[in-house]
Amino acid sequence: MLLAFHKPFGVLSQFTPDGSPNRPLAEFGFPPRVYPIGRLDADSEGLLLLSDEAELNEKLLHPRHAHGREYWVQVERIPTPDALAQLACGVVIQERKTLPCRAWRLDPQPQMPPRDPPIRFRKNVPDCWIGLELVEGKNRQVRRMTAVIGHPTLRLIRVRIGGFELGGLPPGKWRTLDPSERKLVLAS
Repeated sequence: MLLAFHKPFGVLSQFTPDGSPNRPLAEFGFPPRVYPIGRLDADSEGLLLLSDEAELNEKLLHPRHAHGREYWVQVERIPTPDALAQLACGVVIQERKTLPCRAWRLDPQPQMPPRDPPIRFRKNVPDCWIGLELVEGKNRQVRRMTAVIGHPTLRLIRVRIGGFELGGLPPGKWRTLDPSERKLVLAS
């Protein structure tokens, strides 16, 4: 069984509470014996897969499989083409260079529903949405990458895993994937 969940802001990628005010996955009525494949930190939103098939973890997450994951990232200020090229070539975070990735400015800029709580707003500092497609996913990697190039992350939404897109699945909702959607997830 493979499930797609639109993880809202403030939700943990685990079933048990951790003592924080963040909500655990147990509050969303998932079937028994499913577990998240990978993680999204509590400050991030978007597509989270859950499954009862342990072998999917390695198949979807190990960098040697080059399984793409796309993120839309709202950052402070407007990144230059050079800044985006830096991201694409890989940047050093935590004494390690990230793998090359795709990095681009989203055009047109997406109109995303407001987040609760709202993102930090600074009247004199513009913001911009960029896209990043990674094949690895270290802890808070995207946030660290954008910080290195001088564009702190304001909001982070995973919109695609493999060829499967989050689409119109509302925040806090989940559904079982059909065989054709499962193939899309597994496509690199």
